[in-house]
Amino acid sequence: MSPKIDASTLNFLKNLSKNNNREWFTENKNLYITAQQNVVNVVEDLIEKIGEVDEEILKIDAKKSLFRIYRDVRFSKDKSPYKTNFGAGLGMGKGNRISGYYLHIEPGKSFLAGGVYQPDASVLKEIRKEISMNAKEFMEILEQDDFRNNFRGLSVEGKLQRVPNGFEKDDPMAEFLKLKNFIVVHPISNEDLINENVTKNIAKIYKSMKPLNDFLSAPFM
Repeated sequence: MSPKIDASTLNFLKNLSKNNNREWFTENKNLYITAQQNVVNVVEDLIEKIGEVDEEILKIDAKKSLFRIYRDVRFSKDKSPYKTNFGAGLGMGKGNRISGYYLHIEPGKSFLAGGVYQPDASVLKEIRKEISMNAKEFMEILEQDDFRNNFRGLSVEGKLQRVPNGFEKDDPMAEFLKLKNFIVVHPISNEDLINENVTKNIAKIYKSMKPLNDFLSAPFM
């Protein structure tokens, strides 16, 4: 039977959000370790399932893919020491691969994501060039039925008001060239996370991201 997110893992995160201090965390470190291992188990199964169509993912260590739960509070007004979510990045920024998959587990705010997030200027320019030169291929990816069923288009977070320098203002792909991130997001409910088919369902959504990920990484392979 495939692993799923335990209700106790979500409860741990709920309680952490209410008791975000070192004393509580230290007293409940055993609950954190159990919850973390639950997430690792789920990610391991996801890696295996995604690997059926994306073999590069099979090289990833599930535990190392998890982001630290400890917050960097040096430059933040919010001095809460811990994140109130588990996050795992699969493939992003590994070697020549700049695109990948992301899993965010947070009670009531969980989601799946994929693509390229906050690339540096040189990478961003290459992605924009790829979109401009291969517009037909790019649009075919966005218009695939599975893709459209799972996502509401690319995120517009940080989108520019004008077409960036180096590109024609009347480029047919102008609206996409204004983007600073190339990611798609799919919300996932608490009920979906604790469902025994969760890894199968998530993997299916991730697989629909693969053509976009391949396109975004193509200039760097």
